Amino acid sequence: MGETMQKKRKQVIFSLLIATFLTAIEGTIVSTAMPKIVEDLGGSQLFTWVISVYLLAGVVATPIFGKLADLYGRKIMFTIGVIVFLAGSMLSGFAQTMQQLVLFRLIQGIGAGALTTIPFTIIGDVFPFEQRAKAQGLISSIWGISGIIGPLVGGFIVDTISWRWIFYMNLPFGLVSLLLLWASLQEKVEKKKQIIDYAGIITFTLGISSFLYGLTLWKEQKQIAMEIIFLFLIAFVGLCLFLWVEARGKEPMLPLSLFRIRSISIANIGGFLLGFVLVAVTFYIPLWVQGVTGLNATYSGLTMLPMSITWPLGSMLTGKWLIKAPIGRISSIGCMIITLGCIGLTLFEVNTGIYWMMMVTAIIGLGFGITYTSFTVTVQSSVEWNLRGAAMGSHQLMRQLGQTIGIAVSGLWLSDQLKGSVLAENLHQVFVLLILLSFVSLINTMILLKKQNEKVRN
Repeated sequence: MGETMQKKRKQVIFSLLIATFLTAIEGTIVSTAMPKIVEDLGGSQLFTWVISVYLLAGVVATPIFGKLADLYGRKIMFTIGVIVFLAGSMLSGFAQTMQQLVLFRLIQGIGAGALTTIPFTIIGDVFPFEQRAKAQGLISSIWGISGIIGPLVGGFIVDTISWRWIFYMNLPFGLVSLLLLWASLQEKVEKKKQIIDYAGIITFTLGISSFLYGLTLWKEQKQIAMEIIFLFLIAFVGLCLFLWVEARGKEPMLPLSLFRIRSISIANIGGFLLGFVLVAVTFYIPLWVQGVTGLNATYSGLTMLPMSITWPLGSMLTGKWLIKAPIGRISSIGCMIITLGCIGLTLFEVNTGIYWMMMVTAIIGLGFGITYTSFTVTVQSSVEWNLRGAAMGSHQLMRQLGQTIGIAVSGLWLSDQLKGSVLAENLHQVFVLLILLSFVSLINTMILLKKQNEKVRN
C-alpha cells in the first residue's frame, strides 16, 4: 500500500512539473520570439501587450480557479485550466494578425491562472507536511531551468522551424500532464449543487483588471493622465463592491475569513513585498549589466544563472529544516538573506566585476528559495481541504500583485537615459527601496516566530 501511494505521488508531482514547465517557459520563450512575430504579423505598437495581457489574465484568473478547485475538485479544474491554456496556445499559433495574437494570449493567460495555483493546492493535499517543501523545491527548480533554457529553445525554434511552434509545442506536454494526473490523483468531492460567487467574480475581475491596466499605462506613459485616473477610480469602486459582496456571500470567491488567520496574512504580506523585490531584481540586474557596465546580453544571462541554481537549493534545504525548526524562524532566515543580497546590490559600481554580481544573485536566489517555500507550506498547512484552493489562490494573487505593482512603480525611477551614470544613479535608488521592502518583510515574518510547526501542520 505504501509503495503504491509513493508511486502515485511521483506521478502526481511529474504531472505538476510538466504543467509548471509550460507556464514557466512561456514568458521567456515568447519574449525571445517577439522580434520575428512582429516581422511576420506587423502591429509593433501591440508588442508589449502580447506579454502584458497574458500576465494580466493570469493574475485575475488565479484566485478564481483556486476557489473553483475547492468547490468542484482539483482534478476537474486543473483539466479545464490545461484545456483553456492549450486552446489559447493553438489559437496563438494560428494567429494572422497581432490583434488576434493579443486576444488568443488572453485566453492562454486565463488557463495559466489555473496552472499557477492548483498545482500548489494539490501538493498540499497529496503530500504530508514533511514532504511538501521537497515537492515545492522540485517545482521551483522548473522555474529556474525554464529561465535558462527558455531563450535557447525559443531561439532554436524560431531560427529552424517557425515562431508558431513555440505555441504548438505545448500540446503534447499538456496532454501528458493531464493523463498522468487523471491516472494518479484520487479525490472525493461532495456531489451537491454548488453556489458560485458570480457577483464576486465579476466585481473582482472589473476591479483588478482596471487597476492592472491603469498601472500598465502608467508604466508606459510615466505620467498620470485622465484615462489612468478614470481606470483607478473604476478599480476602487470595483474592489469596494467586491469586498462588500464577499463579506455577505454564502460561498465567497475569496473568503475574507482567510485574512483573519494570522499565518496566512503574514505569508500573504510577505509574498506581496517580496514579489516587488523579485521582479525588480530579475528586470534591473540585467539592465545594470548591459546599460551600466556595457556588457552584452549573454553576460546578463550569466549574471542571473546562480539565482536559478540556489533557489531550488534553498527550497530543498527548507524541506529538511521544517522537520526540526519552527516555520517562522526559517522564513525569517530567508528574509534576512534576501535583505543581505539587496544590500549587495547597492554596492554595484560601473566597474563591478561579473563574479561579484553572480555572488549577489546567488544569495538572493537562496533567500527566495527558503522564504517562498516556507510561505507556501504555511498557507497550505493553515487550512483544511475545502479552503486550501482559495487560500493558495489568495497567496498567489498577492505575489503576482507585488510583481505587477513592483515593475510599474520601480519603473518610475528610471529616466529615458538607459545608459551610463544616470542609469546607475536611478537603479541605486531602486536597490535602496528593495532593502527597505525586504527589511519590512523580515519584520513582518518574525511575527511567525511565535507559531510553532505543530500549529500549521495539516
